[in-house]
Amino acid sequence: MRTKLTLKLKRETISKGKSFARRKKTSLSRLIENYLDKLTGVENEPEISPIVKSLCGILAKNASHKSEYADYLIRKYR
Repeated sequence: MRTKLTLKLKRETISKGKSFARRKKTSLSRLIENYLDKLTGVENEPEISPIVKSLCGILAKNASHKSEYADYLIRKYR
């Protein structure tokens, strides 16, 4: 269950945190949550985006075409 937390921080610290979160493509809340989990020894698996989930195992689904696809990629990126 998620709940709201209010923190009082220096304006500059918040600004830096938001910029860092943006570069990491996450939210400031998620960064702080992960940091607190690490401090307290709670291990969470990183959240996998829906795009990455859809791509996982894409070659395993068509195992017979695996080498053909690998050859195609080698030719494409030469």
